[in-house]
Amino acid sequence: MYKAVIFPILSRFGPEKVHYFTMGCLRFLYRFPGGKALLKALFELNDPLLLTSFAGLTFKNPVGLAAGFDKNGKWVDELAALGFGFVEVGTVTPRAQEGNPKPRLFRLKKDSALVNRMGFNNEGIEQLAENLRKRKSSIIVGGNLGKNKVTDNALALNDYLITFRALRDLVDYFVVNVSSPNTPGLRDLQEKGPLLEILVALQKENQEVRKPIFLKIAPDLTNSQLDDIVEIVTQSGIAGIIATNTTLSRQNLQTSEAEVEGIGAGGLSGRPLRERSTEVVRYIRSKSSIPVIGVGGIHSERDAREKLDAGAGLVQVYSGFIYEGPGLIKRINKSLLP
Repeated sequence: MYKAVIFPILSRFGPEKVHYFTMGCLRFLYRFPGGKALLKALFELNDPLLLTSFAGLTFKNPVGLAAGFDKNGKWVDELAALGFGFVEVGTVTPRAQEGNPKPRLFRLKKDSALVNRMGFNNEGIEQLAENLRKRKSSIIVGGNLGKNKVTDNALALNDYLITFRALRDLVDYFVVNVSSPNTPGLRDLQEKGPLLEILVALQKENQEVRKPIFLKIAPDLTNSQLDDIVEIVTQSGIAGIIATNTTLSRQNLQTSEAEVEGIGAGGLSGRPLRERSTEVVRYIRSKSSIPVIGVGGIHSERDAREKLDAGAGLVQVYSGFIYEGPGLIKRINKSLLP
């Protein structure tokens, strides 16, 4: 019903407006008498065989929601009712920022893909922390940390420390995001020197709370750069890697070249990213025993299994959740049962 009726109607409208409209509807239903129970009955699959131990945490199932969907942690309880095993909030920055000019989110429906150049739009770390303090569900929550656009790369570490300290008692794990293509110069922080400095400093800060820290990387890295990432993660002692963020590539799309050029810059997510993100997961795991969360192009049970078979311990969805609907989470989890 979602793909046949609901999504075709929603896709007639701008994707950013639809995002807030649908989440408003979900919140209304969740708070309506009996709504929460209805959502859980429709979408949740609780089975002890789905319990997944990963990086010292126990997840009720291995399917999570990637960062970027709930930037401000407003809908954690509602999303928990849709059957996710974990939700990653953010990317959050120390100060609120509007992000890039609109329009900045685009559908490539022929490719089941999205292009975004949101630019870390969020309400700032204080608002995210306040929202997380109000949540009722016990779902595992990750905090995705970024830097403000106006912060020079030489001072980026301070932004990551500010957001880390604000969330240390409010999330279960952390993610260092230096791989978004939509903040000028951010990907330069993936270079060995600055990245190691950030991760070592955060890991030192982490000695008191001892919660997993992950590094989210771009799919556009070469094998040589991935080798550096493996070395950096090992040397810093952080918990693992999230592979991958969105891509700058526009290869092998069914959408016309003119339409793609008209959309302009931004990170591509969805089906076209599936193969490359899986390659990155497989490469990292072939070179190390570093725990990996696989994300990119998961639109079906088969796609999720592919990531897990490549060596991922958990998976995350984003574009697939939008194109396939909330039933995707339950279908994936059901397919993982023996």
